[in-house]
Amino acid sequence: MTLNTLANLEKLDGNLQTNPNEMKLQLRNEPEVQRLSKEIDHKNQIALLEYGKEPANEISTFSGKILNTMKASSMEESSALLKQLGKIMDRFDSKDFAEEKGLLSKIFNRGQRLIDKLFDKYQSMGTEIDKVYIEITKYENEMKVSTNTLESLYEQNVNYYMDLEKYIVAGELKVEELKTGLIPLTDKAETGNQLAMMELDSLKNGIELLEQRIYDLEMAKQVAYQSAPQIRLLQRGNTKLIGKINSAFVTTIPIFKTALINAISAKRQNLVAQSMNELDKRTNELLLRNAQTISQQSVEIAKLSGAPSVKIETMEETWNIIIKGMQETKAIEEENKVLREQGKLRLEQLQENFVKMKQS
Repeated sequence: MTLNTLANLEKLDGNLQTNPNEMKLQLRNEPEVQRLSKEIDHKNQIALLEYGKEPANEISTFSGKILNTMKASSMEESSALLKQLGKIMDRFDSKDFAEEKGLLSKIFNRGQRLIDKLFDKYQSMGTEIDKVYIEITKYENEMKVSTNTLESLYEQNVNYYMDLEKYIVAGELKVEELKTGLIPLTDKAETGNQLAMMELDSLKNGIELLEQRIYDLEMAKQVAYQSAPQIRLLQRGNTKLIGKINSAFVTTIPIFKTALINAISAKRQNLVAQSMNELDKRTNELLLRNAQTISQQSVEIAKLSGAPSVKIETMEETWNIIIKGMQETKAIEEENKVLREQGKLRLEQLQENFVKMKQS
């Protein structure tokens, strides 16, 4: 942000909000404004019609830039990503990681087959989550770029507003100056002086055209003034989305994936430990029926080694965080969609009003 923009922002946040006329009084004494006023040629009708054209034209196309920013937004794509992630998360089942009940012989016979099936399921799920995660981080970056773009547009809007204000004040100074010349010319014209009559007519025409042009610039200034809160609303919507994406997805998804890996590993270790315990138990029953103490120790060791390192509650909590984040993000997107549509209609109406005023 340039020093000039900062100064303009201070004027908008200070003088304009407390007393709109105070800034105009200050601008009357600025050399640039006085120079603009002196350069106005009231006899040149084309110049009067084009007075302040550059900043006015910028403002008339400025709302179009904001609309383009809205249209370029990938909100619809983000909704598709959330739906895709929701389908993936629906496949998560905490029962897959619950303790096996029943005879150890069942575990012994189908343990490896069960863990292979479990591993394939969640390996595929993890790969799909990775793809969605990459797209979500891209979307987050797009939101950051969009927010920065809106900030740049806001600064431009402030500069356009200040430029228009300078042209308006300079025009008002010129109108005041020209009106002081009406009385002497009117007096001369009333005596029948034809040159004075022509000069008076030219002066009145110049004042009328300049006042009309000042009015047009005032309307353009209002477009700039009303565009500012619209830009800030869009920025706030983006900021909410970035925060939600970061907290609910960018942070939680890697944690959830890590929990999945740890849970599968714990499940594998538990099944292997129980299978080994079953084998030891059968061997002891056949060969060492009198080694009850050793058998009890093997059971205790198997229980300790089979304790999962990742709690099912932890995985369910991370799953709920992601689902909640998806719901909240969808709600924010719907809110932003309404704001964008309202802003879009308002800006289009402002453009139509500005064009109508210029044509009239």
